[in-house]
Amino acid sequence: MQPVFDAHLHIIDPAFPLTANDGYLPDPFAVADYRQRIAGLPDSVGMEVTGGAVVSGSFQGFDQTYLVAALEALGPGFVGVAQVPVSVTDAQIDALDAAGVRAVRFNLRRGGSAGIDDVEQLATRVWERAGWHAEFYLDARDLGELSPLLTGLPQVSIDHLGLSQAGFPQLLRLAEVGAKVKATGLGRIDLDPAEALRQIAEANPQALMAGTDLPSTRAPRPFADEDLSLIRDVLTAEQAQAALWGNAAGLYLRTDHSGAASSELS
Repeated sequence: MQPVFDAHLHIIDPAFPLTANDGYLPDPFAVADYRQRIAGLPDSVGMEVTGGAVVSGSFQGFDQTYLVAALEALGPGFVGVAQVPVSVTDAQIDALDAAGVRAVRFNLRRGGSAGIDDVEQLATRVWERAGWHAEFYLDARDLGELSPLLTGLPQVSIDHLGLSQAGFPQLLRLAEVGAKVKATGLGRIDLDPAEALRQIAEANPQALMAGTDLPSTRAPRPFADEDLSLIRDVLTAEQAQAALWGNAAGLYLRTDHSGAASSELS
């Protein structure tokens, strides 16, 4: 059975605060719903999710109480990607880290997170304090402008293959110098996923991180089990193993949170 680290999933619990984003509020998707949805993966594609990263969405803003509760319910192997303001205190960072948060998210596409002007200061601070890397929901067509900022950060991850064919060469260059790229949200993207996966894996076998993007909020097409099997089908066995498990597990399940072992992208 192929283990999978689900590098991008959302938990939506209406028991915790939700804020409409551009008029949108998602339907509930609790931990039990997530577990039910992935339960069939062993039979359908011969894979089993054994860990993952719960990512904060635009509709969850800076209130991360839902995330702490979700990580407690999901248990070992699951970590969090938090949205925090630039004013976050050291004590708040430490508490979230203790709860299992391992990254800060900047939602440049939909908002709800710290903004572009806060990226350098906040990403550097949480890295130095807790070893959190920075994750970006952005459109690759904007990477011509954003790449100088991103390459100056200690470690970055880009959601959903960068979404667009426009800017894909810049995404490849980021992958070559150490950026992670999430092979997620294939129902959102405007590029050939198979070709994109091959090129990224060839540029840097350690870059790709697979995930479900469940529950696929606002995606034109929701996650399908075959999105994971595509990774296995188009990559070499070694590349697929890294993309489905090793790359994300190595990033998120680290034991040293000091950040001392990693260098800046260059």
